[in-house]
Amino acid sequence: MKEAIRMIVVLTFFCGLSAVTLAGLKDATGNRIEEQVLTYVQGPAIEHVLGGFDNSPVKDRKKITIPGTKQQVTVFPAIKDGRLVAIALETSSKGFGGDVGVMVGFNMDGNNLSGIGITTMKETPGIGARVAGHGFTNQFRNHPFSVELKSKGGNVDAIAGATISSTASVEAVKKAINIFGSIQPQLKTAWKQGS
Repeated sequence: MKEAIRMIVVLTFFCGLSAVTLAGLKDATGNRIEEQVLTYVQGPAIEHVLGGFDNSPVKDRKKITIPGTKQQVTVFPAIKDGRLVAIALETSSKGFGGDVGVMVGFNMDGNNLSGIGITTMKETPGIGARVAGHGFTNQFRNHPFSVELKSKGGNVDAIAGATISSTASVEAVKKAINIFGSIQPQLKTAWKQGS
């Protein structure tokens, strides 16, 4: 009996020590992981969807609360000559292999997209992964907010053999359009001079 209690105490100690170590490791690496994602995943997508800016969208990013919710979205601004000309934000939707992350850019002077870039996905290589290719993503450049696949009455061509991945990408874009519509009033003042 004493031996069993001693084993339980030792196992509990090691489990607790492991939990504390893992929590500390997560805290210690969290900022570095975020920096890597911004530099190597989101950064290139932002460059692709936003054009003609003279600031650093990654450095000037802000978290904005979506009205009516407690959710926040990170918004990356494109500023040219001191004026906000476009923004980008990332959303995702369920694809065939998991979530498909999409960076969506919006022009501030009209009701159209500046473009999209795929940030993350686990889609089938050679098939579903083709949604990240320029043939698919270029369809969204200067596209109006009415985004839908041709199979559903819209004007966006799906990737042949990758309907689920194409649908996930379009659904992520639709989410981003809804978020943009709800935060648009906040955007006008978010990057005023000196803020």
